Amino acid sequence: MTRPGTRAGTRALTLHRVWLGLEVRRRWRSLAVLALLIAFVTGTVLAAAAGARRGASAYQRLLVGTLPADIVVLPNQPDFDWDRIRALPEVAAVSTFVVGGFDVKTDKPGIYASFPPGDAEVFRTVERPVLLAGRLFDPAREDEVVVSAGYPALAGEGVGSRVTLQLPTVEETSGGINPMATGLRGPTIEARVVGVVRSPWFTDPLGSGFVVGSPALFAKYADNFLGSPHVGYVNALVRLNGGDATIPAFKAALARVTGQQNIDVWRRSDTTAHYDQVLGFEAAALLAFAVAALAAATVLVGQSVARYATATVAELDSLRSMGLTRRRAAAIAAMGPALAAVAGAVAGCFAAYLSSAWLPIGTAAQFEPAPGLRLDPPVLLGGGLAAIALVTVAAWTTAWLALHLNPARRPVRSAIVTAAKRLGLPVPVIVGARFALERGRGPAALPVRPALLGSVTGVLGVLAAFTFAGGVADAAVNPARYGQTYHAFAFFGLGGQSTPATGAVVAAVAADPDVRSITEAKVGVAQAGDDISVTLYGYRSPGAPIDQVVVSGRIPRTPDEALLGVSTARRLNVEVGETVTLTGPRGRQPYRVTGIGFVPTGSHNEYDDGGVISFDGFDRLFDSYKFHLALIAFGADADPEIVLTRLKATASAIPGGGDVDLEAPEPPAKLMEIQNVQPLPMVLAGFLALLAVGAVGHALATAVRRRRHEVAVLRALGMTRPQTRVIVLAQATLLALVGLAFGIPLGFAFGRVLWRVVADSTPLFYQPPLALWALLLVGPAALLVANLLAAWPAHLHTRPRVAHVLRAE
Repeated sequence: MTRPGTRAGTRALTLHRVWLGLEVRRRWRSLAVLALLIAFVTGTVLAAAAGARRGASAYQRLLVGTLPADIVVLPNQPDFDWDRIRALPEVAAVSTFVVGGFDVKTDKPGIYASFPPGDAEVFRTVERPVLLAGRLFDPAREDEVVVSAGYPALAGEGVGSRVTLQLPTVEETSGGINPMATGLRGPTIEARVVGVVRSPWFTDPLGSGFVVGSPALFAKYADNFLGSPHVGYVNALVRLNGGDATIPAFKAALARVTGQQNIDVWRRSDTTAHYDQVLGFEAAALLAFAVAALAAATVLVGQSVARYATATVAELDSLRSMGLTRRRAAAIAAMGPALAAVAGAVAGCFAAYLSSAWLPIGTAAQFEPAPGLRLDPPVLLGGGLAAIALVTVAAWTTAWLALHLNPARRPVRSAIVTAAKRLGLPVPVIVGARFALERGRGPAALPVRPALLGSVTGVLGVLAAFTFAGGVADAAVNPARYGQTYHAFAFFGLGGQSTPATGAVVAAVAADPDVRSITEAKVGVAQAGDDISVTLYGYRSPGAPIDQVVVSGRIPRTPDEALLGVSTARRLNVEVGETVTLTGPRGRQPYRVTGIGFVPTGSHNEYDDGGVISFDGFDRLFDSYKFHLALIAFGADADPEIVLTRLKATASAIPGGGDVDLEAPEPPAKLMEIQNVQPLPMVLAGFLALLAVGAVGHALATAVRRRRHEVAVLRALGMTRPQTRVIVLAQATLLALVGLAFGIPLGFAFGRVLWRVVADSTPLFYQPPLALWALLLVGPAALLVANLLAAWPAHLHTRPRVAHVLRAE
């Protein structure tokens, strides 16, 4: 015998199944549209979230299994004995590279030759790469090369293609090392590209691609790279036993076996921290985009779900009178949206998976060890289930509230509407204000709060995004934000040897009418503490010095003062006014920190790493220098290309001046990284604008449908059709004004605060962004859009016949 509870459950399931079948047949178009909306939002949000997660971890995943170098050791000395370094107990592996370049003969921009490997350890015991295509070169064949991941796109060809390598002559190298030299006249090698590789060290700079020759190239043409006698040198990538913890012991051992305290040592951990920061910023931008999309979905899709559930509840009234409980009625009302959610979530997850082929974006794409399609089960499965649950719960909750609505509940009156009445404003304006600010009750209730919140959030988000985008746009084109206040540099020499024409060239350059300032600099590497190397620039200027970007404090004035780079000061944990002790060839010297800011980018440092001291302060610490150069700034009206061409001709006319390299500096790498995220604030602004448009438009359309009886009564009492239109226009205008009143100040302040946080963490020089056009146009644009949205609903208010509406009610 079947128990009564079982029969009741069977009847309930049958009712649910029958009703769902009817819903699918009657409302399949509505359900299909709802499913497409859910699929679009789910795909967008999950693709952005998965892309952020993938991008944030790209560099760390590249480190796994590639045996990355823990340090880069740069003695920059000819005939340095690396066997002594290999024998140190702290050393696990050493792979040398030659600081002397060859040229890749190509007309494709952005392609260059990487430093040639000095031994067969590369790609084997140090920096074992991810092989993206092909194979590794044969270390015994000089006619095989591998290329970086960016090379195929730039060159238009990949594995199997031919590449021509142009080496320097012995005489060219003996006359002075220039690793990036072109127009060389030495041996020509026709090589074949056999593989595409990626590792933490062998990674493309943004917009570039490079060629790596095999160790056989250096073995066969050593004198072409080093000169005779050797003036070139070999540096190394070193992997340690114990990683970062071994660096202090290694540096002590390095100083002991070489007798030198100022050999530059780069820590991979500093590079890792930098890239983690960059990738974290990009991931945060993508997540912000995902949150904006989710916010738009909450308003747009949520309102569609609520309308569907509310309409279903109204149709279930007849069944409720026959004994259908409220709980089951709410469950039945939620079935249609739940079905659409399942279909939409599945489609959205699949779309997010397909979009992974184009992710990650920006800097993270440089480090992705496995480009292409990637399934992220936690994000896709969790996000898909969350989408289904959220839609189902929203539909059930809406239906439940509709079933429990108390018709006798008194509506909340707005103080603004009351004030409008006291001021004697026209009736259509007062009614429009009521529609905008008073929810009402029963079937005539309006989504007032979502509309107001959407309006405020839209204006706030758009203005904040434009303000933030203004800071990004400025930082993406202005090298001065990274300390690059000069337009050219002159290279006089290295290793303590400079051209005798240095003084004459400096004087001639300073005399050029388009040269605003010039600063001569010597570069050396000092030690701070046990494991921190500090690249120092010793400055002097024959006239006006170049502008120094100072974040806090001032530039050094005496030999015992120093300005430290922002990141160096953080690592040393020093502030302006404190003293830092630096160690160089002439011993330990104290320097008072008078400023924190940015320094020139060099081969041994980034713009935020290192320090600036005076020429005399440099001589306190160093008995020689690694590099000797000058930084040159042009006048505001000067054409940099024309001036640089003229300066090269001026230097060449001076005896010995032809040996001076005058070049334009490369844009800071951080500037290129900022450019990668430049479109995201604008896309974010678009999504938030969509939220505002959807919220206001939905409120206006709902008012037409739910308050038609009220409008019909007013029409019956004598309100004209133009006055009826004014009701909707007043409602839309008031929603826009509320959004502007709160959104403009909050958005402007939030955009600046957010950019300040980014500037401090990047780091870059903070210039308060002012999105002037956005600030001036957001008000008129919001009012225009709101009234355009109101045009059709206002027309609909005038169409119904008053008698038909009143009779139906």
